[in-house]
Amino acid sequence: MTTYLSAEQILGADDLAFEDVEVPEWGGTVRVREMPGTERDKFESQFVGKDGASVRAEGLEGFRARLAAATIVDENGRQLFRSPAEAKRLGEKSARALQRVCEAAMRLSAMSEDDVKELTGN
Repeated sequence: MTTYLSAEQILGADDLAFEDVEVPEWGGTVRVREMPGTERDKFESQFVGKDGASVRAEGLEGFRARLAAATIVDENGRQLFRSPAEAKRLGEKSARALQRVCEAAMRLSAMSEDDVKELTGN
């Protein structure tokens, strides 16, 4: 017999995974958290045109920095980088370091390379 979850059980579940990622370029470790559904929607909307179907002209510009900013959190799960200006500054850091963080973020958030290609029109 199947037992179905209640709304309270679903909403009360601690279901956001995280991973600690060593970033030697930055001299330590960062915590990368899976994006909640609404945050992933907000993140993806940055790449979609106003018509809801086309891809913005910027394409991949700032992708890694924005993804890293959206998923790097402190030990309590709070985002460390909250503003577009902070994300832009993060984009000036090592591409290798950002890629390592992004690989963890994509894996945790079930974001595939095909998703990225669709978002950026490539």
